[in-house]
Amino acid sequence: MYQIQYLNKISKAGTERFTDNYTVGEEVQNPDAIMVRSANMLEMELPQKLLAIARAGAGVNNIPLDKCSEKGIVVFNTPGANANAVKELVLCGLLLSSRRIVPAAEWCKTLKGKGAEVPKLIEKGKSQFVGPEIKGKALGVIGLGAIGVLVANAAKSLGMEVYGYDPYLSVDAAWGLSRSIHHAQTLDDIWANCDYITIHVPQTPDTKGMICKEAISKMKDHVRILNFARGGLVDSDSILEGIKSGKVASYATDFPNDEMIGVDGIIAIPHLGASTPESEDNCARMAANELRDYLENGNIRNSVNMPMVSMARDKSTQRICVLHRNMPNTISRFSGILADMGINIENMQSKSRKEYAYTIVDVTGDIANEAAQKLQSLDEVIRARVIK
Repeated sequence: MYQIQYLNKISKAGTERFTDNYTVGEEVQNPDAIMVRSANMLEMELPQKLLAIARAGAGVNNIPLDKCSEKGIVVFNTPGANANAVKELVLCGLLLSSRRIVPAAEWCKTLKGKGAEVPKLIEKGKSQFVGPEIKGKALGVIGLGAIGVLVANAAKSLGMEVYGYDPYLSVDAAWGLSRSIHHAQTLDDIWANCDYITIHVPQTPDTKGMICKEAISKMKDHVRILNFARGGLVDSDSILEGIKSGKVASYATDFPNDEMIGVDGIIAIPHLGASTPESEDNCARMAANELRDYLENGNIRNSVNMPMVSMARDKSTQRICVLHRNMPNTISRFSGILADMGINIENMQSKSRKEYAYTIVDVTGDIANEAAQKLQSLDEVIRARVIK
């Protein structure tokens, strides 16, 4: 029986994925796995028994990744599950940044009570809210993951010239990207050529503040910038300065701070990117499936801290799963221990990710538990477990 703890309210679409072999809920103690959305786990005492954490969403800045890796806790996220929801909001932000719809709607409220004068006042005042069409304009998409590809393709279908930049473009993303998207070789290509720029990369030490004073200085005059990824990707002071000088015509963000709210030219949206029932269902369903596959089969898919390894199960064997440090000769040591115990290896897969590695071994015989204990005693092994 597996124990699953929820740290947030999780969509029923995900919780229904767990069978009778699971005890699930917010009150579960000493869990085998945790499902979380936005709850802050950074200072949380992680249970000794904990095998995995699944984030029902893409960002994992609320989870202590280094601590989890050291303890052999696999952290999953759900890339792509909320991609359509974010794409739709980005397109909304694209239009809002162009047509000055938000200030126009606010101005209309001031006409309340003017009675029969309203139509004439609207015709007289509408010129102050003129904004350009997006058709024929150039959009730069920085980061071509699940969301970036959808945004790029949708913008192209709306008649925009689209430039995409991603030095780490995956094969799967490349297959989904329209051939008509221009390949930007550098960020300077984006800065120099694009009327609109949207950013879709994770926030890391390398990407934090990538939209800064220097970058903005290289952009076109009256550029419009969209940030629906993470707030720290854009330097606030630089944006405010750009808005004030007119260099930046508009900034639409899902991550406003206090200084941005109420500033003319800044469209502040309260982190609504994934706030759709469809997105919450998709994320919960995907997170539950990832946990089940890992707990029941040892397979790792969409982990942010451990290598991804997946191997079909043969129910006639027992599976030994080993999380370990990526050190020379480790696999040969594993094989030697099993051979000395007279255990036959039916199948094996092993992959590494930076300093960590993961090995799955399918064996025959009834001493897999004893073998796992011997493997666990090795200095380089973080966690070894058996799935029968």
